[in-house]
Amino acid sequence: MSQKQNGTSHQNGLHHNTMNNGDHNAPENDLLKRTNGYKNGISGHEHSEVPLPYAKKITFAWCGINAFSVDSSVPRSENCLQCCFGKNDAQIPFKHILKNVSGIAYPGEFLVIMGSSGAGKTTLLNCMTHRNLEGLTVSGSICINNVSVTQKELAAQSAYVQQDDLFIPYLTVKEHLIFQSRLRMDAHFTSKERMQKMEEVMRELSLSKCANNLIGNPGIKKGISGGERKRLALASELLTNPSLLFCDEPTTGLDSFMALNVVQMLKNCASTGRTVIATIHQPSSEVFHIFDKLCLIAEGRTAFLGTTSEANEFFTKLQAPSPPNFNPADHYNQLLSIIPGREAVCRKSVESICDAFQSSSLGVKIEKATGKISKSVRNKESEWFHEKGHINPYKAGWFTQLFALLWRSWLSVIKNPEVTRHRTIVVLCEALLIAIIYFGQTLNQAGIKNLDGVLFLILNSIAFDSAFSVISSFCTELPLFIKEHKDGMYRTDVYYLSKMLCDIPICIIFSILFMGLCYMSVKLNPAVDRFLMSLLIAAALALAATGIGYLVSTLSPDEEIATQRLIIFIVPLLFMGGIYLNFSSIPIYLDWISSFSFFKYSYEALLINQWNDINYIPCSANSNTSSVCIQSGSQVLKINSMNPYNLWPDIGCLFLLAILFRVIGYLILLFKVSRKE
Repeated sequence: MSQKQNGTSHQNGLHHNTMNNGDHNAPENDLLKRTNGYKNGISGHEHSEVPLPYAKKITFAWCGINAFSVDSSVPRSENCLQCCFGKNDAQIPFKHILKNVSGIAYPGEFLVIMGSSGAGKTTLLNCMTHRNLEGLTVSGSICINNVSVTQKELAAQSAYVQQDDLFIPYLTVKEHLIFQSRLRMDAHFTSKERMQKMEEVMRELSLSKCANNLIGNPGIKKGISGGERKRLALASELLTNPSLLFCDEPTTGLDSFMALNVVQMLKNCASTGRTVIATIHQPSSEVFHIFDKLCLIAEGRTAFLGTTSEANEFFTKLQAPSPPNFNPADHYNQLLSIIPGREAVCRKSVESICDAFQSSSLGVKIEKATGKISKSVRNKESEWFHEKGHINPYKAGWFTQLFALLWRSWLSVIKNPEVTRHRTIVVLCEALLIAIIYFGQTLNQAGIKNLDGVLFLILNSIAFDSAFSVISSFCTELPLFIKEHKDGMYRTDVYYLSKMLCDIPICIIFSILFMGLCYMSVKLNPAVDRFLMSLLIAAALALAATGIGYLVSTLSPDEEIATQRLIIFIVPLLFMGGIYLNFSSIPIYLDWISSFSFFKYSYEALLINQWNDINYIPCSANSNTSSVCIQSGSQVLKINSMNPYNLWPDIGCLFLLAILFRVIGYLILLFKVSRKE
């Protein structure tokens, strides 16, 4: 098929139903004048953009990128058989996603990668940034200023704004940037210099007006707008003053006006000398004309790479020009898309366009430029560099990371009083219910069973309230943690420790409050030392229960699944707690479960604290002669198979379980981080 026939047939045969979207009614020159009005920012004032020093400017090139993944069209069972049994007569089928893709971006350029769904643009951006490469086999070279670089070397000079905006919703814009500046800027910066840089970035991205507004969570907590969230994500990256900036779908979820504002911000960043590369799926005509360079990807190949005016000239030569009063971006996407039912014709048309670009003057020029680079790179076999772990060196020390994370965690707690208020109401209601049912128990034969029951009910409430209060601690923040850890902001152990340290005071306060209210209303052992000991047991129990809450939270992908798994973990421990099954009746093969039961240790400790040294319990005058009269607290403990000397060992076991569960949770988090990376 000739280029002329290809362009005409594809335009007339595949896109005859395309309608004018009304975005490009004005002539191109008038449109450019309109878009130029945004060059000073969306608020209309001048920005204090500082040009990037010449020594920091980056020419970024990707040379001969090939990416393969296992072909999902082949049955999974067949792939597994080939992997597991190593058949010699069959190979694992791979899908060729990127096919020898090369290109180059220069300082001061805003280059946008476009393509229809499944074309490979997101995979190309992932290969450029060495991110999200699970299940891919990649070869080729990524080069900065004619030198091949590894993932860490690239990350040291670049920034990446991902598609999903991940924030702590209860922080303000300014608080978020303060946290980012503490951990992402170099250690030699003073506090004053960090604040100056933060204010400069907020002015540059027009965030000053919403500096004291909560970030919020769309659909859950009211906060800043979608456009402001995108600009805040960009501001977080600009704090490090990167020379190279990558953005994945920065206009997703925004209306046309907000999308135009965000894209103009990226254009402004490029105008300072940075190299900016972004993927945009479906830009409006106004957004399209802001681009400096356009890279079209189709069927894993480069269909075009050049300026927007050069794109018009190229497709005009193919007899497929963009129609008047039509969005060029829509035209190119439709021209390079694969229409269901006409796959063969479309693929042949796309192949013809890619071949035409490869043989064009622009394609030859890019091939020569990247060819010279690939010959000079240090990695002569084009082996793909990919390193696990955080890809940026830590800019802040261990204690600086800890204090910054504690500050952020504590802010998120005090700025979300609804959770604390709700938990306080629950604790007071449970204490009131116990007080109504068990108020003023007397020390007699009937009171023995009542007191044993209320003690188990108290520890049961403390355990479940404590465990469920932290069940969402890690599973809901995992994507944010993975991103920030990958960017080298803080260590895994620092993050885990900060979460625990922030939760411990609240956990202890609520457990002591609940135990104190119940203890006094029920009239348990009146000795002061016994009352204080019960508070210590309640605190130790709460710490152990939150420990298993952390463990399940790190083990679960979301809060709903974590809640279900927590029940599975806690119920067996509850059965071994001593109220449903006497300690002496626990089968040998289940004894190991009872060793991990904080219900067992806390129940035994509370009963010892209540009954030990009580030498006389009166028998009821109207009791049946066949009934057994328990005359002392030591008999109560003996009936329950409890040793009065186990008080301190039980408390020690509760603290050991609290540590053990947290250590296991930390190891699970480390494992998940390594898998994600």
